[in-house]
Amino acid sequence: MALLSDPQAWLSFLTLAVLEIVLGIDNIIFLSILVDRLPRAQRRSGRYLGLGFAMLTRIALLFSITWLATLTDTLFTVLGNAISGRDLILFGGGAFLVIKSIMEIRDMLGGRLPERRPGMMNSFWLVIAQIGVIDIVFSLDSVFTAVGLANHIEVMIAAIVASVLVMMVVSSAVSRFIDQHPTIKVLALAFLVLVGGALIGEALDVDIPKGCFYFAMAFSAVVEWININLRRRTGSGS
Repeated sequence: MALLSDPQAWLSFLTLAVLEIVLGIDNIIFLSILVDRLPRAQRRSGRYLGLGFAMLTRIALLFSITWLATLTDTLFTVLGNAISGRDLILFGGGAFLVIKSIMEIRDMLGGRLPERRPGMMNSFWLVIAQIGVIDIVFSLDSVFTAVGLANHIEVMIAAIVASVLVMMVVSSAVSRFIDQHPTIKVLALAFLVLVGGALIGEALDVDIPKGCFYFAMAFSAVVEWININLRRRTGSGS
């Protein structure tokens, strides 16, 4: 109860919640593209279960912060570069994002639609598992940041739960928007390729300014939004 009357705790909660939402944008995009492979009747539950699983993985990472600290220890060196467990996770996750996104773009250019087979629960749970695993990659740095910003694990957990609830609310709209506009989906996949490349670069100690990175993507999104509105006015469709 003392935390509820502590202004510092509330400030930490709001800061962490906003941080989790902002850092979760790429996760929502990845989730939307994966869930699009499911039959329409399963997509809503897929989004909620995927985000719920992601929330549990983030909370689990918080409780294993001692183990997380060991991820920065050097495991071996390659060409004079120290490689840690964190580097391996970032590299693997980045490579997965790049390969997965390029394959999706290839399928779109080839005119192939994703397979949607009703009743294929293995596919459904495979999508949920991919969402949870890639969320671990996205969450590593945010979890370290959360520990640095807040002194109470209750505040950290509350911020994660609040941010995931917000993402559950907006994920349907994001998925619907991406599904309705194929060019937006290509842009989103290109964004994920860049995110994957940035993760690989970070794993190899290559400094990539994230400000320039996100500005370029935001600028591209604004240009695409203008193009969508122009196509609507001229009646040329999406």
